[in-house]
Amino acid sequence: MPPLPTRLRPIAVSLTATAAAVLALGTSALTGTASAASLPCDIYAAGGTPCVAAHSTTRALYASYNGPLYQVRRSSDNATRDIGVLSAGGVANAATQDSFCSGTSCVITIIYDQSGRGNNLTQAPGGGAAGGPDNLANATAAPTTVGGQKAYGVYVAPGTGYRNDHTSGIATGDAAEGMYAIFDGTHYNGGCCFDYGNAETSNNDTGNGHMEAIYFGNIRVWGYGTGNGPWIMADLENGLFSGVNAGYNANDPTVNHRYTTAIIKGQPNHWAIRGGNAQSGGLSTFYDGVRPNVSGYNPMHKEGAIILGIGGDNSKGSAGTFYEGVMTSGYPTDATENAVQANITSAGYGQGGGTGGSYPSGYHQLVVGNNGLCLDVFGNTSTAGAAIDQWSCNGQSNQQFQFLPGSNGYGELQAQNSGQVVAVAGGSTSQGVPDIVQQARNGAASSMWRPVAQSDGSWAFQNQNSGLCLDVYGAGNNAGQQLDQWPCKNAAGNNQDFTPR
Repeated sequence: MPPLPTRLRPIAVSLTATAAAVLALGTSALTGTASAASLPCDIYAAGGTPCVAAHSTTRALYASYNGPLYQVRRSSDNATRDIGVLSAGGVANAATQDSFCSGTSCVITIIYDQSGRGNNLTQAPGGGAAGGPDNLANATAAPTTVGGQKAYGVYVAPGTGYRNDHTSGIATGDAAEGMYAIFDGTHYNGGCCFDYGNAETSNNDTGNGHMEAIYFGNIRVWGYGTGNGPWIMADLENGLFSGVNAGYNANDPTVNHRYTTAIIKGQPNHWAIRGGNAQSGGLSTFYDGVRPNVSGYNPMHKEGAIILGIGGDNSKGSAGTFYEGVMTSGYPTDATENAVQANITSAGYGQGGGTGGSYPSGYHQLVVGNNGLCLDVFGNTSTAGAAIDQWSCNGQSNQQFQFLPGSNGYGELQAQNSGQVVAVAGGSTSQGVPDIVQQARNGAASSMWRPVAQSDGSWAFQNQNSGLCLDVYGAGNNAGQQLDQWPCKNAAGNNQDFTPR
């Protein structure tokens, strides 16, 4: 049985008027070593709509929470380790994960519920749309920082999913509820369906109105908003809704902040979509009105399961990254959600730490961290599909690469000799296959890489399509060894680190 979360006994204190106001708004600064005054679930409780599920791999969502956030399992021996917080109400203790997973790979096996109701998320079983069990998230694929402290999100590649069909306190029928989640607004696709929220308990599509979950992505099969997406929409089963209409709704904009706050809430014949930038500013309301003008959604028939990264029937073609989210009992007021958003922005997602930096412009040799060899187009050819390997550094043009920035931190690594770019052959998301090649530029996610600065001035390159990192296969030291993609190690001096020179 997973360990029960630890909640500390509140201590009565006397607050000044100013301090009390800050507490009510939940805007106290969050650090890894000091308890916050009021965190999202404290704010929801004060507003009369308490959390009945609270999930995060990055931080505590109650000021008094001092239990585990999530559990990882390593591939070398299948041992597991709970990852907790640095202190009550604080940020995840990422160093525990880094130490436990050093030299091997890890997946996230449990995302613990901080509410005390036991609504933990675990590996999703099969359902009506696709068999199972689903894949588990690579534990190192979504590095981030919160208030300058290192943490990890939940990187959902297609096929990954979490679920709990036996919950406590989650809304059923037409009962009121609210939910928010923080997503990576740059990681999404048009697959069905990257959801977080209320779903069927049978893992099957049981009809209109049997779900109420946040959807994030740019699929257009059901509803959509303005621009090209991604959009925050509600998955109500047999429809992703961007407003009252079953198709297009002009008031639901494209939202792609690096850290995006997404909100869905519903009560009898009334629901809303809200969203904002999780790093700064307030929330905007994109829809607030009656249930969709399609039969089956008024009243609702919610069943009370919880899903993450999949649809209610286990549709699992989607992609996205999740950092934190909650579900409430009752319909939160806008004022309560605004206070939660103020706390989220004060938490400092993406501030400090070693996941950013400015990659140098121009062509450079890329020296491998563990052996001093250089990234190389095998055979100095301009043929598409030629292998990317490592070779003794010689300064030739097939060892010169430049980073061509794209959007949201990703870009292409272009070889000088051919003008082609480094890519994963066939768009594969498999790890440990020596399938890194050069190909013509086409903007595909499998050829887009995010440079991640390491402490020694080297860089790792994370693939947008898979979340895995560019890697010398088997950590080999031989010239001619081809490259693969592998779970990101996020440490200096290894076979995933490349120093421009």
